[in-house]
Amino acid sequence: MHRRHLLQAGLALGTLPLAHRTASAQELELIEPGVLQTATEGGFAPFSMRDASGELQGFELAVIREISARLGLEHRPVVIAWDSILVGLMGDRYDMISNPMGITEERQKSVTFCDAWVESGAKLVVANDSPIQGLADAEGKTVGVITASTFVPMAESLGAEVRNYRADPDALQDVANGNIDAAITDAVAGAYAIKTGGLPLRFVDEFIESYQMGWAVKQGKPNLVMAINGALAEMVADGTFREIAIAEIGLDPTPREPIRSIL
Repeated sequence: MHRRHLLQAGLALGTLPLAHRTASAQELELIEPGVLQTATEGGFAPFSMRDASGELQGFELAVIREISARLGLEHRPVVIAWDSILVGLMGDRYDMISNPMGITEERQKSVTFCDAWVESGAKLVVANDSPIQGLADAEGKTVGVITASTFVPMAESLGAEVRNYRADPDALQDVANGNIDAAITDAVAGAYAIKTGGLPLRFVDEFIESYQMGWAVKQGKPNLVMAINGALAEMVADGTFREIAIAEIGLDPTPREPIRSIL
């Protein structure tokens, strides 16, 4: 699984008034007043990457820019290597890590996570016209997985015949070509591959295994966290989050039961 593995519309709408009140009162605990500085790798598609002109684009950045606008803030991305991203946060080089980070109990001891904004994980991908509707239907079917990945035992647990591949795109293409019945892939990565490749594929609704990701903020900044949570909740409630997600990755990854901030 990816190293980051390690928003149902039910996000607390009651936080909205507080979010905008703290923003207008300039109490957001920002390093530079009026500017939300966020750390991103800049090369982690579909979340953040550079377009042909060299400009930073991607799902993560589109969402953060909208949140910044709703809070009346200028957004300033800071491109930094993943290995240094937490060190930079603790050293006040930026206000938050917008690069998606898996929310774990261990990480919650050292940073404050905003409410989870993405749920992804292992899902079964099948052809649009496949008779496979649920995980139970994979029994006895041929399922493609990346060699030596955690998806191998998942496929075996479904009672499937495992076909090994070197990369996700190869497995997905074989599903599209009818050479195998299904493949297991990460939901967000798979949705982006299906969208950009124009593949006639769909997901089975159930997760085989899932995880949630959030934005990390240095501890001791509750107003900033609550403001971001409020703006995100507003975006989910009015449909903006879903609209951005479908446009950027071809999937709405709003968590069914989001992990909440610990303040």
